[in-house]
Amino acid sequence: MAKLMLVSAGALIDADGRVLIQQRPASKAMGGLWEFPGGKIADGEAPEAALVREFKEELALDIAPSCLAPFGFASEQQNGFNLLMLLYVCRKWSGSPRALEGQRLAWVRPDRLADHPMPPADRPLAAQLRDFL
Repeated sequence: MAKLMLVSAGALIDADGRVLIQQRPASKAMGGLWEFPGGKIADGEAPEAALVREFKEELALDIAPSCLAPFGFASEQQNGFNLLMLLYVCRKWSGSPRALEGQRLAWVRPDRLADHPMPPADRPLAAQLRDFL
């Protein structure tokens, strides 16, 4: 039986309606692909707490868990495990996003998300977000 990996991701939406995405470093799996910021949920960690932690570690942003609105989820099978990604929408945060892990950042209009190659789990969520916004 394949192991389940839980991941929290966030769609930061700025005042102009653009969404922040980041490019995975070439040294990581699926390097060069664009994704919603986030990461793995640790054992015993709430999905919102994981996302707050990841935004701080990856982007130097402070976000209150109450500012995260559940949006959708996607699942996919990857090399021996099942990935379940939870996507939250966030419109309020403190700080300006900075790429603390060497990743490239881009603010993208929702209708242009498909122009950026994304990992399989991010693609359906990007399409849903485009239709929602």
